[in-house]
Amino acid sequence: MSAAIDSIEHMFDYEGMTPAAATLETANPAADTVRELQARIRSMQATTLDSRALPTHPALAALLPGGALQQGAAYSVERSATLLMALLAGPSAAGSWCGIVGVPEFGIEAASRFGIDLDRLVLVPHPGDQWLAVTAAIADVMGVVVTRPPKRASDSSVARLAARLRQRGSTLIVLGPWPQSEAMLTLSQSDWGGIGEGSGHLTERQVTVTVTNRVTGRPRSARMWLPDRQEHFGAVASAVDERMAERQLRTAV
Repeated sequence: MSAAIDSIEHMFDYEGMTPAAATLETANPAADTVRELQARIRSMQATTLDSRALPTHPALAALLPGGALQQGAAYSVERSATLLMALLAGPSAAGSWCGIVGVPEFGIEAASRFGIDLDRLVLVPHPGDQWLAVTAAIADVMGVVVTRPPKRASDSSVARLAARLRQRGSTLIVLGPWPQSEAMLTLSQSDWGGIGEGSGHLTERQVTVTVTNRVTGRPRSARMWLPDRQEHFGAVASAVDERMAERQLRTAV
């Protein structure tokens, strides 16, 4: 669709014409109609692209290519169920159905605490050798599908699934590497809090989340709570923000 629009716009691109042709077109009464058509095409293209973005937590949106998860695209998450849940929370809360294929340890209680709507969550914990067929079938009817491949898929299978995602407008999240993922999300530098001098309970966790863009290969990182003491997920405030908050609290008291 985008390539077709680019071709149409190129046909009416005055800057690419010779001076004589540009003058001829400007003098033509149809030039205003052509310009109006160009504007409408650009407007339709922008609307289409915007509508393909899924609601995403602001802390993750700042790291993802395009600022959001995209319909019809695939993403990879490396070895972190909590990061996966944080990624699912936005689309689920906005009304998307989510399917989890081949992840038997996926915890529904933890998912609920992250804000995932359990009424729109489908689990297929043990798909066996049919994991790819099950993933494709789930992608036909749900907005977001998560899978963990037990083995490497063939290039032709990956290509067929990618075409299916684009056709259905579904988003694929793979636990582990995936050949056609838009971005890889990884977690590192995990620091737990809550334990004092040999006693207490783990109550909070700070991590570094890094998103590596497939196109540019340029990673983006941020410190995040996963979760904080209130079991919320979000960006870690900077030291300056924390000092300002403490000052405001003291002033209020």
